[in-house]
Amino acid sequence: MNFNKDSAIERAKADLAKRLNVSENEIKEVSVSERDFPDMSLGAPVEDEMSAQMISTGWQINLAANGEKYEYRADKYQLRLCGFQGTNRIVET
Repeated sequence: MNFNKDSAIERAKADLAKRLNVSENEIKEVSVSERDFPDMSLGAPVEDEMSAQMISTGWQINLAANGEKYEYRADKYQLRLCGFQGTNRIVET
């Protein structure tokens, strides 16, 4: 899948709503910013993942629900959830 900023935000909201078992209407967009990540895992590798050490430009997507904040990272090729229940997750590649 190829993401653009808007499609990455929508996919992140849908993923979080599913994980939390809430309506997408309950997911709030806190901020979205363009970022350069240090590697192809967007600085959020999953366990035992090896990734190319080259700058990857994408978006940091900060969402909130139920009084908690959640961070997603995306580039045009992938979407990741950072630190959810203590681990990074690959949502879509």
